[in-house]
Amino acid sequence: MNRRSFLLASSAALAGRAFSASTTPQKSTFGVCIYSYGATRKFADTLAFLDHCNSIGAAGIQMQLTSLDLPFAAKVKAKAAEYGMYYEGIVSLPKPLAKEDSHADFEQQLIAAKAAGARVVRSACLPSRRYETFKDLAAWKQFVDDSHAALDNAVPLLEKHQVILALENHKDWTIDEMVELQNRHKSDYLGSCLDFGNNLALLDAPDAVLKLAPYAVSTHVKDIIVGPDPTGFRMAEAPIGTGVVDVRGIVQAVRKVRPDVRFTLEMITRDPLVIPCSTEAYWATFPDRNGIYLARALSLVRERGKTRMDRISHEAPYFQSKLADDNLTLCLDAGRGPLAI
Repeated sequence: MNRRSFLLASSAALAGRAFSASTTPQKSTFGVCIYSYGATRKFADTLAFLDHCNSIGAAGIQMQLTSLDLPFAAKVKAKAAEYGMYYEGIVSLPKPLAKEDSHADFEQQLIAAKAAGARVVRSACLPSRRYETFKDLAAWKQFVDDSHAALDNAVPLLEKHQVILALENHKDWTIDEMVELQNRHKSDYLGSCLDFGNNLALLDAPDAVLKLAPYAVSTHVKDIIVGPDPTGFRMAEAPIGTGVVDVRGIVQAVRKVRPDVRFTLEMITRDPLVIPCSTEAYWATFPDRNGIYLARALSLVRERGKTRMDRISHEAPYFQSKLADDNLTLCLDAGRGPLAI
């Protein structure tokens, strides 16, 4: 069964047991990150997303505040409490250079997120992908320097307001580099938003993320399917249990060392991403990686990859939105009942 057929079959199965409009499904142990919806659906504001996620039984949400006004933040906190849900924020890091306006903006984001009930806010050093963004090693090294400067600016403000920053491994840092970064900027108010699948794109093994478990203060839970591509391989988020990530094992490992961490789904329904690891350009910023990483990644694709991974971007918007809802429901189901992850 190919990816599109699987999703269509899942859609039909879910439709057959759809909850009535007046019934809220059993709460999952998983929350939902706004990025799960990618371009498939827009929400009016943070409150609307909170309402939606409550209606599908999510434990909480991770989303930027659509307004930094404190009265709006108070409404988010009250609504989350009413629903018995958590709220985690999303913020932008301050600029690397010591600019007061950048610091003030970051500080206001922290103040508003805390007022909305967030004890943790998620961010990333790079909003894009390392191998697509940087064409040479010099550009990557400049990014590294800028990232350290941005964190030097951020940590004192995090400590001042007692808000924890969860820095995501966002297809930028290898796992070992992220561990080094955490140790360099060590603070009770800095940790990892441990993404379960992103580092496959940097040729880290699926279980390498376990090195980040001691630093985890938030998570992006996902499973990943992989498939061949002439330039390397492709990867895409998929319902839990259908891919190459040991989601249950990672959850258990994180819970063992960080029992207070919340588990938030980032199940993005989209076209598969191409990881061009067989091209020379891909390797420009990886001076310390060698052929072992490439061989291991391609072996994984050969042994556990899908022969076909369909694109969905040509489908009607309604269909894309429905697939996103159905995929999230399947993932939320993995966090329900006596066998919940």
